[in-house]
This record gives sequence, structure tokens and C-alpha cells, in this order.
Amino acid sequence: MNPHPSSLTPHPSPDLSIIIVSWNVRDLLRACLSSIDAGCSQLDLEVIVVDGASADGSPAMVRAEFPWVTLIACDENVGFPRGNNIGLAAANGRCLLLLNPDTEIIADTLPLMVNYLAQRPDVGGLGAQQLNPDGSVLSTRRRFPTLATALFESTWLEPIAPKRILRHYYVLDVPDDAETDVDWVNGACLMTRREVFEQVGGLDEAYFMYSEELDWCRRIKQAGWRIVYLPAAQIVHHVGKSSEQAATARHINFQRAKLRYFRKYHGRWATAVLRLFLLLNYVWQLQLEVVKGLLGHKRPLRWQRVKAYWQVIRSGLRPAGY
Repeated sequence: MNPHPSSLTPHPSPDLSIIIVSWNVRDLLRACLSSIDAGCSQLDLEVIVVDGASADGSPAMVRAEFPWVTLIACDENVGFPRGNNIGLAAANGRCLLLLNPDTEIIADTLPLMVNYLAQRPDVGGLGAQQLNPDGSVLSTRRRFPTLATALFESTWLEPIAPKRILRHYYVLDVPDDAETDVDWVNGACLMTRREVFEQVGGLDEAYFMYSEELDWCRRIKQAGWRIVYLPAAQIVHHVGKSSEQAATARHINFQRAKLRYFRKYHGRWATAVLRLFLLLNYVWQLQLEVVKGLLGHKRPLRWQRVKAYWQVIRSGLRPAGY
């Protein structure tokens, strides 16, 4: 592969800096970087990969196959927010893109997003439309959650939730192909501008994983900027390939992040109610899996889940950072 043009002609302020935080997804990272190289068009571009002590040869692959990429190899898994902050601190671009390593850029998405921000100075956050590998649309645009949202979303009660609550949260009242203002977008592909980063700062590192982009977008909106979902820009997202490597940690990190967000923006009472509900939810799920296991239905899976749910309960699900 030929070196990227930006590596041949260094520029103090490239059009775009892409920050990719990676952990043990070498082959997906390779595909991601290849798609960036193919879709950069005439952009003056820098790409920064922050590797969280991957054990699958990812750093060596980046050095050997993508010499135009700036590699920051950490000696531990620093997590998504801290990893992105490391990358943001090293970035020089006028636009800044947080991009997951399990994504692939489609066509001219990168110049389209950069040009969109250039033409709309009031937009501080921009999210592309994300597609599953089969081409179906992945839901990635949201409104800010309420306590009612949190009690239903991603819990066993979600199937029986009042339709209006989740319809509002998931922005289902707006077509998937409609450009629209939203409250926040998924952090797998989230672009901002340098002045926004300088104004509101980086991601809250207490989250480690999950809800950090929700928190960041809330701070961006509070500072007076718009957040926009732009379906004309598209990426493919192979969802959860890093987090699925640690299923129990994923449960704990997800729920503790949700609780941190509510502690920051909704206060102690709402957080206490939500925490109690979530813990009771895991107690119920654990008991259900025990019964199914005793009845002999998929026993290895049932005992695996029992162990995971018990560890979640033992963690206490205290809000991250509190």
C-alpha cells in the first residue's frame, strides 16, 4: 500500500484527525484503516491509533502495513474515553473524528462530513449513518434519556415499555434517511471541530466504556452547539467486537456508566432508584437462569450466565467515579 499523502507532506493543521482506540481486533482494524485510505479523497488527513496493550499483534500490523498512521501503543487497556483523550491530545486536525476500529468507511463519507462542518459553523457534533454488515440501518441517534427511559432501555422490561418512551428516545419519529438535529449520536463515528474540543474538553474518563459519548454530546449541547445526524455519510459497523471479549465486564461497565450519567445530570435520588432497580433486575435474571439450568435446558450457558450475573450483583453497580 502506498503511504498516505499526508505522511509525505506534513501539515500543522490537517483537515481531519481520526482517532481510533483499538484492543485485540487486528483484522477489523486492518479493514478500517484500509477503508480510510481508500476514502480519504483529497483530504489532508492524519490517523492516530491508540492501542490498549493488544495481545493479537495489532501494533506490529499497524507499523508494518500502515506506516502513515501514528501509533500510540499503551502498556495497558486504557479504555475508550482515556484512549480517545490520548489521541485527541496528539491530534492536529481542524476536525476531529472518533472512530471505532470495527468500522469501515463507505465512499466519500470523510470529505462529506468535513465539508458539512465547514459549511455549518453552529454544528459541534456530527454522526454518520451506521450500517450493519448486511446493509440494514443500525440505530445510532438518540435523545437524552429520562429515568423512565433508563428503567426500560436495555433491561428485561424493554419489550413491554410504553411505545412512546422508547420511540422518543430512539428518534423513531424521524425517518432513518432524514438529516436531523438530535441530542447525541453513537461514539463509533462522531466528528467534532477543534474549537469544540478546546471549549468543552475531552471525554469523561471515569466512564471507561459506554455512555461517554452521551456525556460528551450533552456537554457540547450545553455549550451551545448543535448535534446532527447525517445519513448521507455512511459507515459499516461490526458491533461490539472489542467489548464481547469480556462479557461480565461489559455488563458492569454498561450499567455503572449509565448510573454515572444519571448521578451527574439527574442527582442522587434518581440514581439510587435506578441502581436498586438494576440490581433487582440482575437478581431476577440470576434466579431465572438457575431454574432453567436445574431443568437441564442449555446448562453450560445457564451456569455461565449465573456466574456473570452474580459477579455483577457483587460489584454493587456503584456509579463509575463516585
